[in-house]
Amino acid sequence: MLHLLYIFAFTVLAILAIVNMVRNLISLGIETRRGPGKRIESSPRKPRRVPHPELLDSDGNVLDEPLLVMRSISIKDAREQLDAIYESSGGGNSMDDKKDD
Repeated sequence: MLHLLYIFAFTVLAILAIVNMVRNLISLGIETRRGPGKRIESSPRKPRRVPHPELLDSDGNVLDEPLLVMRSISIKDAREQLDAIYESSGGGNSMDDKKDD
């Protein structure tokens, strides 16, 4: 008898979950077709989306150009640049001093 009660309870919960999911999908579809400018007055107003500060210039306007431009270089050029940075930071000198001892 207890098994039937469990099966009945879980069946009811599953049906409620599916009905809720279908209702949410239908309301989402209606809102998507309506568009951002056409809102129902009873729904709470969503705050205006503010872009991230890194996407704004000094005047507060949204940047349209890409933020990162990468150029292709060879592995040898990249290694030389990394070695130059390493040596200029003082990291190369400490290793050379140890080798001379």
